[in-house]
Amino acid sequence: MALKKKPVNGMKDIMPEEMRIRDYVQSVIKDTYRSFGFTPIETPCMEDIANLTNKQGGENEKLIFKVMKRGEKLRLDTAESEADLVDFGMRYDLTVPLCRYYANHANDLPTPFKALQMGNVWRADRPQRGRYRQFMQCDIDILGEPSNLAEIELILATTTTLGKIGFENFEIRINERRILKAMAAYSGFAEEEYDTVFIILDKMDKIGLDGVAEELAKEGYAQEAIEKYLALFTGVQQAEDGITYLADTLGDYLEDSVVQSMREIAQAVNASKTAKFELVFDPTLVRGMSYYTGTIFEINMPEFGGSCGGGGRYDKMVGNFTGKDVPACGFSIGFERIILLLMESGFQVPGQPEKTAYLVEKGMSGEKLTEVISKAQEARADGKQVLVVRMNKNKKFQKEQLAKDGYTDFVEFYRK
Repeated sequence: MALKKKPVNGMKDIMPEEMRIRDYVQSVIKDTYRSFGFTPIETPCMEDIANLTNKQGGENEKLIFKVMKRGEKLRLDTAESEADLVDFGMRYDLTVPLCRYYANHANDLPTPFKALQMGNVWRADRPQRGRYRQFMQCDIDILGEPSNLAEIELILATTTTLGKIGFENFEIRINERRILKAMAAYSGFAEEEYDTVFIILDKMDKIGLDGVAEELAKEGYAQEAIEKYLALFTGVQQAEDGITYLADTLGDYLEDSVVQSMREIAQAVNASKTAKFELVFDPTLVRGMSYYTGTIFEINMPEFGGSCGGGGRYDKMVGNFTGKDVPACGFSIGFERIILLLMESGFQVPGQPEKTAYLVEKGMSGEKLTEVISKAQEARADGKQVLVVRMNKNKKFQKEQLAKDGYTDFVEFYRK
């Protein structure tokens, strides 16, 4: 039986044209983030299954590719539960591995530590446009910085990077988990109900205010609480300054420090930004990960019709490994979605080196072939990209194929 030539469902082969764009975008990301003082690190693709199933990864914990024990440790005949079969899992994001990394190496790292991490992650998700089961994430995180300087730097670094790639007129939506909780408390929801309320609120962009009201009612919440809650969102929409409106309306339910921090972030980002984007306060922004403790943000691009990255503050997560909390905040670019948008727009990588193909007649050997190779080496030393390849019978078709790969000059070499 013939082997299967197609990749596994939800994963893909990457063709040369896309690979050139991916390499270029990665170089822009790395160079820009380094200019902000972020240090590249790398973590393994697998983590201990206990680290990945600590009930902080939200829905992603249901999508883990789990790895079976190996050799003598794998005892199928006596296994009574999944725990008897599984010990590792493929990482579903880069945040959990980063926290483990920091907990393991904190004594050897500066404070604050600004980490840059790029790598593949895996989720057993339903494949669709811009969503795969294996995909690259590009994360920057600041650990050990308790102030909103971390949020400001992360937003500026990310938006500067997107601007350099060529994106503009996008939005950075921003909210605060403590604002979400204050709004729920003010409306009369009990603390143990917050997670369910927020899951429903997160659907606002798809089902609207009426849809949220209907789903909250189905959960059995009091109509008075629902009406009071949704009135807050209407008030923010109508207000000139949504944060000020909530501060005045929520009163003691919302700490003054939260309001002040949000205003400082907006002031600093708007005064210092170099890319063309808008910072938008969005009280409906939830973010699915339960490990977020403070500010949360998301990249919204109209061309994509959804989020192209996001992040937030997660001050309690490192403490799961060490028993001592460390302030932490991160921002992740949706790399695959960015590449998809660039591919669909016909993006061309700027500043490509001159690409020349030396077509060598079949049968050429000895001194003649050495002469051609030497010429190619001289051109490469001058910074040119030279491909030495045997000449096909159909030279026209061969050149057309090479032209698709970016070759613009062709030099033919014959035996005589």
